[in-house]
This record gives sequence, structure tokens and C-alpha cells, in this order.
Amino acid sequence: MLAAARDSRPDAQAALTTLCETYWYPLYAYVRRRGYQAEDARDLVQGFFAALLEKRYVKDADRERGRFRSFLLTALKRFLSKQRERAHARKRGGTARPVPLDFESGEGRYCLEPSHDVTPEAIYERRWALTVLDRAIVRLRQTYVEADKTAFFESLKTFLTGEADAPPHEQVARDLAMSVGTVKVAVHRLRRRYRDLLRAEIARTVADPEDVVEELKYLLAVLEGGKP
Repeated sequence: MLAAARDSRPDAQAALTTLCETYWYPLYAYVRRRGYQAEDARDLVQGFFAALLEKRYVKDADRERGRFRSFLLTALKRFLSKQRERAHARKRGGTARPVPLDFESGEGRYCLEPSHDVTPEAIYERRWALTVLDRAIVRLRQTYVEADKTAFFESLKTFLTGEADAPPHEQVARDLAMSVGTVKVAVHRLRRRYRDLLRAEIARTVADPEDVVEELKYLLAVLEGGKP
């Protein structure tokens, strides 16, 4: 999708808008952690996306910024340093259609972020990684909803992240009136489908399909605390 977003066709513009709507919160958290108040952060992020969509900066992204994650943060930093004063003017008098972003819920999420000394870059990277994972889980859940297996998914989803408090397979088997072997097979299929959807989600944010595996490793390292 990132490669398509570099095109000038209407469907490419729609693809870019979708990416912005999906991955706006890491940018908002970054701006807030930079010290901006909520209202100023909202105006700046909305102004940034207006400029991004109007001027199609993505088409100029070079190979080094082939990941939408890196490109967005670089572009935002440039926007903050050069166009802060224009953000409010763009909101009041600009003609660009604003990207529909739920800043109220975003501020609520930001208030729950760790209050200790986390850099703006670190909070951006972590929120981006979590958004990728959440998007994959949402898409995975939808496949079960469409198959009328919502309750089944809810019973198995705890096995996706390898949480220490995940119930034993025997307990889940009893709850679902299934054999332990059937549950283990279902968990295996669930994890495999999740990995596929996770890679597909990452593929939407990189210009080169060959970057998917490297980006996945990077994001998992971020969640484990091994990256900034």
C-alpha cells in the first residue's frame, strides 16, 4: 500500500489516507511527549496530515525511508521545525479535507502512557509496533466473526501473545467441550493465521516486500525493549 500511495491516482490517495487514519496515534503521542499541549498537538498532527495529503510527500520518499513508520516520523519532525505557525492557520482557513481522527480518545490513551522518562521517539516506536499488532488481531478476529466463531476466537486469543497467565489447553478444551488435541490444532492454526495477517499488515507500510521480515523483527525488538 505504501508503494501505491506514491501514485497520483484517486485509489492511491485513498490508500494513503487509510494509512494516516490507522497510524495517526503514534504521531500524536510523539508530539505530546515533545511537550505540546493536547489542543496544539491535535492541530499540528491534523495540519501535518493535511500537508502530507495535499503535497504528496510520500512520492518523494527515498529508499532509505521506504518504511512508512520511518518516513512519517522524519516528515513530522521536519514539519514541526518548519511549519508550526502554519498549523493553526491551516486549520482555520485551509481548504484541505481533514483526516477523521478521534483526538478525544487519543488524548485518553495518551494519559495512560508511562509518565517516566520515555523519549518521544521511543513512545512513537512502541505505539507504532502495538498498532501493527492490534490491527492484525482485529483482522484476525473479523475472520472468526464472519465464520460465526466469535466465542471460539475469544477463548483462544490469549494464546496469541504467549502470556504467562494463559490457561492450560486442558482447561480451554473443557470450556469448549473439545479434545485437547483439537484445541492444540486450533491454537496452531490461529497463530499461523495471525503471523500471516501480521506480515500482511506490515507489508502495507513498507515499499519493498523484502523489508517485511526485517521490519517485523524490528517491531518485536521494540516491544521487548531492545530498540529506542
